Amino acid sequence: MTDRIDTAPPAPPAPPHPCRICGAATEEFLDLGRQPLSDAFPARTPVADEFFYRLRVARCTACTMVQLVDEVPRERMFHEDYPYYSSGSAVMREHFARTAGGFLASELARDGAFAVEIGCNDGVMLRTVGEAGVRHLGFEPSRKVAEVARAAGVRVRGDFFEEATAADVRRAEGPADVIYAANTICHIPYLESVFRGVDALLAPDGVFVFEDPYFGDVVEKTSFDQIYDEHFYLFTARSVHALAERFGFELVDVRRLPVHGGEIRYTLARPGTRRPSPAVGELLAHEEERRLAAPDTLRGFADAVAAVRDDLLALLTRLRDEGRTVVAYGATAKSATVANYCGIGPDLVSFVCDTTPAKQGRLTPGTHIPVRPAEAFADPYPDCALLFAWNHADEIMAKETGFREAGGRWIRYVPEVRVD
Repeated sequence: MTDRIDTAPPAPPAPPHPCRICGAATEEFLDLGRQPLSDAFPARTPVADEFFYRLRVARCTACTMVQLVDEVPRERMFHEDYPYYSSGSAVMREHFARTAGGFLASELARDGAFAVEIGCNDGVMLRTVGEAGVRHLGFEPSRKVAEVARAAGVRVRGDFFEEATAADVRRAEGPADVIYAANTICHIPYLESVFRGVDALLAPDGVFVFEDPYFGDVVEKTSFDQIYDEHFYLFTARSVHALAERFGFELVDVRRLPVHGGEIRYTLARPGTRRPSPAVGELLAHEEERRLAAPDTLRGFADAVAAVRDDLLALLTRLRDEGRTVVAYGATAKSATVANYCGIGPDLVSFVCDTTPAKQGRLTPGTHIPVRPAEAFADPYPDCALLFAWNHADEIMAKETGFREAGGRWIRYVPEVRVD
């Protein structure tokens, strides 16, 4: 058995915590238990200094922002050995190329345009902007991925984006026509400083565009693995609308995106500078009709999460007892939530295969399942494969046709546990 499984009874409900956005009381609705850093892959066991925290989720009773109760220090998550590279997926490379092309055809088409990206990672989006001859700058505090971006010709500042660093860029380089972030804004608890930085750096008619996992999709798909240390906020149109107003901006557009299991791209501008798209009102009305922020909806979601946990653990236990071989596919950050919440260790899953060299030869956070190169998946094929990287299912299925032809079966848990 793994040394991670926590058999202690659930902690009693915590007293209300103030909302990190508006200061109102919050109500906790989900406790995913003791969790490690999702992207901290230890080299070997025993792990004497492995960091754990309690992964609890709450909803603000006023602005409805869904947020973690406990904050993990940013330096523990986004450091020089941060192992995620945005260019690792062909689907995401295409997505960022299209995103850059859209900006180049609109906001960045003017002479002297300036684009800034918060959390540019390995520069996959800004590379296209730079190749078009447009002035740009990426903020990326994780040194190794920033070096990859620089090697590709992307201008990178190795800092966190906040009021002081944004004001420094404004003084040195002038206003930005576009400030963009992908899978980054939801990571940042201190959004007041971020929005003050956007206010300082953004041109009067510029746009602040960010895309992050959509809480509506998380609830609909029971994709609770979208909740982990890096995802401090889970946005909805309603909560982003309130967030924008609080810091002097206006939500002027929303766009559904199929990437990463369901995201929304939010476009903010200074009030009165852009006419809001009809899509904003439509999504706000849809969320109201769905009662997305209602306590009974959130209780139902928590019950569905517990059901997935019980069903997945029962399935894996049965397969082990029948002598079936099971490995996992994709040592993703989100898989840390699933493995630790469900108590899935190396007794149930032999190893996880992954294409990221920095993760290979290491162990999964908390549960300490060995991580092996992707080539190990077919040496030999297992009976079943637990698809941790479910948001890249189409890309993976197209690549791993040999597994199915050999009689292999995929185990999925979004939106429910099933064997394909």
